[in-house]
Amino acid sequence: MFNGLEKDLHDLVTHFLGLLLLLFHTVIVVGVSLRVILKRRPIGVSLAWLALIYAIPFAGVGFYVLFGEVRLGRRRGERAKAMYTPYAVWIRQLARRFPQYHTPVSQKAQPLHDLIQGRLAMPMLSGNRMTLLDRPQAILGELANDIRRSTQSCYLEFYIWQPGGWADEVGEALIDVAQRGVDCRVLLDSVGSKEFFRSIWPVRLRRAGVQLVEVLPVGAWRIPFQRQDLRMHRKLVVIDDKVGYTGSMNLVDPRYFKQHAGVGQWVDIMIRVQGPMVPLMWSLLVWDWELETGERLLDSLQHDPEAWPLINHRAQLIPSGPFEGGDAIQQILLQAIYQARQRLVLTTPYFVPDDSLVGALRAAADRGVLVQLVLPHRNDSRLAHHAGNAFLDELLVSGVEIYRYDAGLLHTKSVLVDDDFVLVGTLNLDRRSLWLNFEVTLLVDNPMFVEQMQRLVKGYMQAATPMSLIKWRQRHWYRRMLENLCYLFSPLL
Repeated sequence: MFNGLEKDLHDLVTHFLGLLLLLFHTVIVVGVSLRVILKRRPIGVSLAWLALIYAIPFAGVGFYVLFGEVRLGRRRGERAKAMYTPYAVWIRQLARRFPQYHTPVSQKAQPLHDLIQGRLAMPMLSGNRMTLLDRPQAILGELANDIRRSTQSCYLEFYIWQPGGWADEVGEALIDVAQRGVDCRVLLDSVGSKEFFRSIWPVRLRRAGVQLVEVLPVGAWRIPFQRQDLRMHRKLVVIDDKVGYTGSMNLVDPRYFKQHAGVGQWVDIMIRVQGPMVPLMWSLLVWDWELETGERLLDSLQHDPEAWPLINHRAQLIPSGPFEGGDAIQQILLQAIYQARQRLVLTTPYFVPDDSLVGALRAAADRGVLVQLVLPHRNDSRLAHHAGNAFLDELLVSGVEIYRYDAGLLHTKSVLVDDDFVLVGTLNLDRRSLWLNFEVTLLVDNPMFVEQMQRLVKGYMQAATPMSLIKWRQRHWYRRMLENLCYLFSPLL
């Protein structure tokens, strides 16, 4: 009898706990679903999150809490809001001090110029000397030499710094100049540079006097306060307010970087900049420094106009990221595609576009523009690779020419529009770069520089295999299934 009562009581408690758990799950699912709806994001993104929340009990809600919203953290968010107005005023004042470098913008680049200046306050300035570097030893060697020649300051910001090979030359140069009193500051992304932070290099640099900051650090205790997959993806260097670098290359020697990934050596470019664009690059670097540390450096340096050579390299700096105005990069990219009349060439290592980008590329091809997309044959992100493949069929049908680069992981990020202008920098053609990462892009409105980029991209194409629609459609059914499955989650990548 007692055993029967005990069993009944156990069943009653179990049933009650089950109902309580179901009620709790229902409440949090409904609450999170309402939050997803109230955020009013693109329909595909909202539906993808709702599908995940309802398909996977509890875990779906957990994923949304971790990755569903852009949360910089309270302090960073407050700093970003407080910084926007003084930085915009500072940039406008700086531009007024360089009136001789304001030149007419080409007709085709004018809409982009107006959008960038209207949303980000960044002016188009001429008088820049831009050197395109496409060999890793030349890039890192030139950078190390410029650091050794510095007399005042060396500010560096990278997503990845991995010790080894030619990258160590840059580290040794920083140590040398820091020991003789040059102001050296380095910003490195916490996730991208995790191997660096585990090495002996942070200790060596700090002992020499280099100020080293780990940007957007991650950790379990930070999860409730900031989104953990927001990344500082910029590559920026400013030396003595006279020389700047930006482009696609991290501070790594490709001979030693991710050799286990089976994708070959990474292929990158950097642009060495001299002229009035350098103070603007400096302002972006010190923006990131203040955002992470709270220390304001904006007024610490007097940017006096110099006798820069009046080379007609017109350029405009485009910062992007999860801050006010930072989402303009998608509109800028779409505007660039719609401006094309003869030829549009895009290179990117990661291609996971949204519907608007795919639609713009197809529309360009449909109106007779030669659209060419150059991708690596393999990359180090299988999920992004398969999700990107799901878009290729419809692009090939529209007449877009797609090339798969075979000589390594093509990591250059560029958009060439006719013979007129180019967008080049750190931005991948994926949702992460467009909406989440801190990125930097240069709009260069100069036919000479565009011609250099065209020759470079032509070399990429010669080392690539053009895709055939007929052959592409012959791939195994399970690959198509995998690609379409990854495509469902592309709004979340």
